[in-house]
Amino acid sequence: MTDQKTSSHPSFNYADVRAAHARIRGRIVHTATLKSITLSEMAGAEVYLKFENQQFTAAYKERGALNALLLMDENKRSAGVIAASAGNHAQGLAYNAKNLGIPATIVMPTTTPMVKVEQTRGHGAEIVMFGNSYDEAYSHALDLAAKRGMTYIHAFEDPHVAAGQGTVAIEMLEAVPDLDRLIIPIGGGGLFSGMATAAHAMKPDIKTTGVQAALYPSMYGKINGTEVTAGGDTLAEGIAVSNPSEFTADIIRKYVDEILLVSEAQLEGAVSLLLQIEKTVVEGAGAAGLAALLANKEKFAGEKVGLVLCGGNIDTRLLANVLLRDLARSGRLARLRLHLRDQPGALYNVVKQFAEHEVNIIEVYHQRVFTNLPAKGLITDIECEAKDKAQLDGLIVDLNKEGYDVRQVELAD
Repeated sequence: MTDQKTSSHPSFNYADVRAAHARIRGRIVHTATLKSITLSEMAGAEVYLKFENQQFTAAYKERGALNALLLMDENKRSAGVIAASAGNHAQGLAYNAKNLGIPATIVMPTTTPMVKVEQTRGHGAEIVMFGNSYDEAYSHALDLAAKRGMTYIHAFEDPHVAAGQGTVAIEMLEAVPDLDRLIIPIGGGGLFSGMATAAHAMKPDIKTTGVQAALYPSMYGKINGTEVTAGGDTLAEGIAVSNPSEFTADIIRKYVDEILLVSEAQLEGAVSLLLQIEKTVVEGAGAAGLAALLANKEKFAGEKVGLVLCGGNIDTRLLANVLLRDLARSGRLARLRLHLRDQPGALYNVVKQFAEHEVNIIEVYHQRVFTNLPAKGLITDIECEAKDKAQLDGLIVDLNKEGYDVRQVELAD
């Protein structure tokens, strides 16, 4: 998503975050901050996880939305609130507005997956479908706000929202006061701004590292003064912001030690690891901190590191695809492409090799027509499952020894 709005705000400080903490305490889930023994061993650092994916709407966004709503006077509350969002902000705002008896309207692009539309509607919000992009939905939401006299609640360009998000850091440092570093995902920058402001007030020597998806390095470019291109279909859509605000950028410049970029493959691996090791479901943005940690172990070796699992809203079909792709990258799942002669016994001889290596065949695909082989040749793709990469490599070696032209179909990095 993109956002063109920039504006100046009054000074934003730790007192705002501390006040938000007192204000929303008891109205949101005080999620656990727990050490992961296995991830610590893998990373060479002491790793603590903040399970914000355990909020009622499965994301930290509830904190900022609730704080902003609680600060509204009665006249503004009765007029209602509005936002443009296709993700966690929409659900967090709708859910908390319903609890407070505040009418809420959410403008969503027409491209929003229906499951997210229905989840948001289920929290009692009026849903307006408009435009093919976030920018178009955002512009329409501002028009509606002006016409209806509603208050627009921005996902990150709002100090009250940022203050609410910052309460995550207060809870983490109260649980583990001696953290050396926080690794925080950055999209629009509201989470980082609030958390870094609180963390540096509570522990001035703490380090704060930001993480962005490599496809959306907008804040990285802004902070480093470099031209970047933001766009593409990222797993971390929760931090896919093309134009972050000046409000958050100013705070991030003050506190950030470094912004790291993570690839789609690294994000997929982190989502899979958290499910396998911690038995917890996170979305791409929620796994960004772990992805950065594991991709840059040398930077954080020996440190006590806090990671925010900031959200868990991931489509189940997408999650299944991520897990299967991770199996493929680890060598446990593979597709082998072979050139065979189209004659009796050709496939049988290949299958014998699979049996001898105890590699399980899942599916077999034959292609006779659309190939560049002679008419008596065919391409056969065999999807298979091995116990590890070594077992699979041994099968490929022996197939090649038998004279078969074998190629493993690789996944993109």
